[in-house]
Amino acid sequence: MNIGPYTLANAVFAAPMAGVTDRPFRQLCRRLGAGHAVSEMVTSRRELWNSLKTSRRADHTGEPGPIAVQIAGTEAAMMAEAAAYNVDRGAQIIDINMGCPAKKVCNKWAGSALMQDEPLAVAIAQAVVQACAPRGVPVTLKMRTGWCDAQRNAVALARAFEDVGVQMITVHGRTREQGYRGRAEYDTIAAVKAAVRVPVVANGDIDSPQKAREVLQATGADAVMIGRAAQGRPWIFREVAHYLATGTLLAPPLVAEVRRLLLEHLQDHYALYGEFTGVRSARKHIGWYVKALPGGEALRERINGIEECQAQSRAVAAYFDELAQLTDRLPRTVEACAEEQAHTGAEDT
Repeated sequence: MNIGPYTLANAVFAAPMAGVTDRPFRQLCRRLGAGHAVSEMVTSRRELWNSLKTSRRADHTGEPGPIAVQIAGTEAAMMAEAAAYNVDRGAQIIDINMGCPAKKVCNKWAGSALMQDEPLAVAIAQAVVQACAPRGVPVTLKMRTGWCDAQRNAVALARAFEDVGVQMITVHGRTREQGYRGRAEYDTIAAVKAAVRVPVVANGDIDSPQKAREVLQATGADAVMIGRAAQGRPWIFREVAHYLATGTLLAPPLVAEVRRLLLEHLQDHYALYGEFTGVRSARKHIGWYVKALPGGEALRERINGIEECQAQSRAVAAYFDELAQLTDRLPRTVEACAEEQAHTGAEDT
C-alpha cells in the first residue's frame, strides 16, 4: 500500500508508543518485518522543542525512510508549526495523535480528547495538511472509536479528515473511556473503512498472526498496526507478514538470534540515551524480552540493581548463553504468552 508517494513494504505496522518507539526500537521493528513505524509523539509546544526529551524524539539519524513522526497538541496553528518543524528535521510523513487515552494528555485536551470537539479536530487536521502539502509530505492520523460508548464518532470524523486531505487513518478499536480495558471491537473500524476511500489501518489487541488475519477479514482494513504485543517480541512483524503472505506459521526464533537482537538493541539504546538514562530506560525492554522465560524474573530483579551499561549487557548475554544450554529456540509457550503481554506495558498513542 502507499502513503502519498511512499510504497510500504507490507501491511503490518508498528504503533507509536510513548516511551517505547524511539529510534532504536523503530529501526529494530523495521529490520524484523514492520512495513511502517511511527515515532513517539512529539509535542507541538515550541518551548519544549529544545528539551532533551524532544530532541531525542526528533533524532532520525540512520533511520530508513519513510520517516513518520507523530505530533500532539490542541491548537491548529501550533500543530501546523510543529509539523513544519519536524519536516525540517527529516520527517517524511506527519501523523496526528487523536488516539492517546492518557490522562496527562487528555486533561490538556490533546490526544483522544480532541474527538469531543469535532470542529477543532478537523481544523487541526486541515492546518497540518496545509502546512505539509506544499512540501509533498503526506499526513496521516490515529484516533479511537470515540470518546465514550455514547459518543462513537469515528465514522463522521474519518469522512471529515479525508475531505481535508488526510491520506491514511488508523483506528484503535476502543473508546477513550475504555483505555485498554476489555476487548477491542472491530465493527467501528469496518464502518470507517466502508465510509472513506483512503487507506484504513486496524489497531487494538492484535497479538498473533492469526489474530491479524481475523481482524483484516472482519474490518476490510488495508493494514494492521501492532503496539504492545511487539514489546520484547519485535519479530512479531515478520511472523504476521509471513502468515498473511503464506498462511503458514514461522517457528519461534532461535535463542541465539534473540540474544543478538537484544544486545544490538541495547547498544543502540545506550548510544541514544547515554549511560545514566540508557541503563535505566533499557530495563523495561529487557524485562519484556525475558517475560515468562525460565529465570527471566530473576534476571529482571538483577538488572534493576545494575547501573552501568556494560554490566547490564554482560548480564543479558550470560542469561541467554545459559538459556541456549536448555533450548535452541524460544519455547512455544512463551509465544502463547503474547496475548497476556499485549495487555500490559506502555500505551499506544
